[in-house]
Amino acid sequence: MSLIALGVSGGIGAYKAVEVCRLLQQRGHDVVAVMTRSATRFVGPLTFEAITRRPVITSQWKAGANADIEHIAIADAIALLVVAPCTANVIGKMANGIADDFLTSLYLATKAPVLLAPAMNSQMLAHEAVERNLQTLANRGVRFVDPGEGYLACGWIGRGRLAEPQDIALAVDRVLAPPSSSLAGTRVVVTAGPTYEDIDAVRFVGNRSSGRMGFALAAEARLRGARVTLVAGPTRLSAPAVDEVIPVRSAAEMHAAVMRAAVDADVVVMAAAVADYTPASPASGKIAKDDAPLTITLTRTRDILADLGARRGAGARPLLVGFAAETDGLVQKAREKRARKQVDLIVANDVSKPDRGFDAETNAVTIIGDDGEQAVPLQSKERVAAAILDRLEQLMRPRATA
Repeated sequence: MSLIALGVSGGIGAYKAVEVCRLLQQRGHDVVAVMTRSATRFVGPLTFEAITRRPVITSQWKAGANADIEHIAIADAIALLVVAPCTANVIGKMANGIADDFLTSLYLATKAPVLLAPAMNSQMLAHEAVERNLQTLANRGVRFVDPGEGYLACGWIGRGRLAEPQDIALAVDRVLAPPSSSLAGTRVVVTAGPTYEDIDAVRFVGNRSSGRMGFALAAEARLRGARVTLVAGPTRLSAPAVDEVIPVRSAAEMHAAVMRAAVDADVVVMAAAVADYTPASPASGKIAKDDAPLTITLTRTRDILADLGARRGAGARPLLVGFAAETDGLVQKAREKRARKQVDLIVANDVSKPDRGFDAETNAVTIIGDDGEQAVPLQSKERVAAAILDRLEQLMRPRATA
């Protein structure tokens, strides 16, 4: 199908790159492996050569005529550059235009899409320099497969381990899939992440939402040809490549941003976990600690989804999709919420289980609308996002032809 350059940099996750290579071949792709010198200390080049049946590129100084421009020839031939694992070192080089080995030279020389699967220590991943480099690459259109959480090679438990090979292969499928135009000409607003409601200058009320579900929905809508505005609360994830990203912090800021963006929207998907309550009188400075109990008066925040439904009234636009995060009575509460807020679809998800909902990489939901209820089984949030937009498109067709 396609020639893919699989970049492997020097991290313990390099052993997973062997499985990534195999999965890509199972999908019919031809793979050429490009290894940094550090990567060869974790996995031998002979392993990739045996799997790909191609010479493995480990240096840009290969002997022979015109060998010094081999990266240009490969750059023109590949349909995709995947780097898995991608270390902080390689991320930094790519972000700053440093090309001191074959892999980084290939990145600068190719016009093919680039997909990176970062993997590193948790503190390295959270470092300001790494976050800035990731955002720089995201702004250039580089795509990412977010790292997972668990035991790291350094002995820590946290976020930073290389994504599973199946998830990387799925991300490749999405990048190489022919661009869909099913939502071409459609303006979509997606909200994602939590909101933080300030108590004082240093403390806030928040929740565990990572923004991953909303980001997946925004990316999927953009992949289908929609013009996407993403309103994102505070999150450590890099935003997907969409048309506009509006960062917000509080529920009030998100309300204002969404109501503005929704004026010309065809669809609004409220995937954010917006705070229901906010401190009535946040202190301008830090509240001093003492032995007495502290009482904080909370007031209700404005309900963005309900306000959108009320403003739309009997109109057909925008279509409204809400989320119902519950720990019990999931479907019944979601049905009631859909009716109360006058929205078209409600996506109900159980946030009491660790493998779905807040800050998890997978989800299982029930999509509820006038035309029935659809259970979407546990799978990656990217696949859940695709199922939600499939249902949304079914809802849009009758209205488009009415």
